[in-house]
Amino acid sequence: MTTAPKQLTGRHVALIFVSAFTVIIAVNLTLAYSALSTFPGLEVKNSYVASQHFDKNRAAQQALGWSVLAQARGDEVVLSITDTAGRPVQVAELDATLGRATHVRDDRIPAFVYDGADYVAPAELAPGNWNLRMKAVAADGTVFQQRVILRVPKGAS
Repeated sequence: MTTAPKQLTGRHVALIFVSAFTVIIAVNLTLAYSALSTFPGLEVKNSYVASQHFDKNRAAQQALGWSVLAQARGDEVVLSITDTAGRPVQVAELDATLGRATHVRDDRIPAFVYDGADYVAPAELAPGNWNLRMKAVAADGTVFQQRVILRVPKGAS
């Protein structure tokens, strides 16, 4: 007893076509939602206005000659700011946000305390890449802004 092969009808082709595009559209909507829900937002409110002062601000910041390094040590974040001679710098004001580059869910504001050499704040960090977006004000009022990358290896926390 042999059975006749099934015919591919216009209805079958239409169902295949609609099903394929439904999957494509569903995936695109899922990716768009994921991208928009994790976007941390704008860096500046008006990029044109910010660009008008960029070169002057950069020159003032470079004139300070500061180097910045962030490290995770146990359950602390250590921020080292040094001058051109390698001496620690104590700033007049320090604001920082510690978080991931891809989303704001893990953002936190560390409570840095100057210990005479470094700025130290308690923070338990999961392994991976972190960003420390810092804004420091020098004793003369010069603003120093930098995004410092902090890599926490697996098994470090």
